[in-house]
Amino acid sequence: MKEIHVDRITECVEKLCIDANYYLNPDIYNSMKTFLNAENSENGKTVLDILIKNADIARNEGIAICQDTGMAVVFLEVGQDVHIVGGNLYDAVNEGVRRGYRKGYLRASVVKHPLKRVNTGDNTPAVIYTEIVDGDKIRIDVAPKGFGSENMSAVKMLKPSDGIDGVRDFVIKTVSDAGPNPCPPVIVGVGIGGTMEKAALLSKKALLRPVGSSSADPDIAELERELLCSINRLGIGPGGLGGNTTALGVNIEVYPTHIAGLPVAVNIGCHATRHASAIIE
Repeated sequence: MKEIHVDRITECVEKLCIDANYYLNPDIYNSMKTFLNAENSENGKTVLDILIKNADIARNEGIAICQDTGMAVVFLEVGQDVHIVGGNLYDAVNEGVRRGYRKGYLRASVVKHPLKRVNTGDNTPAVIYTEIVDGDKIRIDVAPKGFGSENMSAVKMLKPSDGIDGVRDFVIKTVSDAGPNPCPPVIVGVGIGGTMEKAALLSKKALLRPVGSSSADPDIAELERELLCSINRLGIGPGGLGGNTTALGVNIEVYPTHIAGLPVAVNIGCHATRHASAIIE
């Protein structure tokens, strides 16, 4: 049994909050450069060029990519042979978020109560998901989620008879209805299966996958490619100003489900779909 002190978790989360907000992931950065060369709209080219330069400035000057530094979503994969000592795991994560957002001069965007709307002042609490896995390590993924894109996400309980066509239509309609609001070019996370909340979680985790990667399931990989082509034919374009780059990627995750259901969730990530990860050994 390996002991890991909560102070290491706090320090790790603090750094990941800053890194995720300052440094655009290389897969997204490189994808925007690739799509810039293929964009057919002058307005679209201009927006993509600005977004690339913005990412360069953020990285070089150590400032946030976007003013909406998001609500901290933290995924924990805890090895079953790990013993956490020195305090409470979730308290350690929230302390890391608190320190990271203050140290990094990141905007506090969390309200204590969804109806009373009083800001907590330090971007806590985080939304935390924990999975117990094999091994004696802890993997931490911090994914700050801005709500320009989060607000455009959706869940639908399809009927099994709706099949793949129903899934395809729902995903395309969700992105089409979102229009320019989620700051395109977007990354589209899709969760299929499980229950209502499982599908939503799958769609959020799908955004952690690198842009340009494909599902290990050949049929799902083909659906990812089809959806990306269909979405980019919508004409929304970078910044919503028109063009053939509405999405950089579509990532789909699936899970077994009930014989009577076909849950589908779409979680849209903006052009700066931020996430940073580390492993504590």
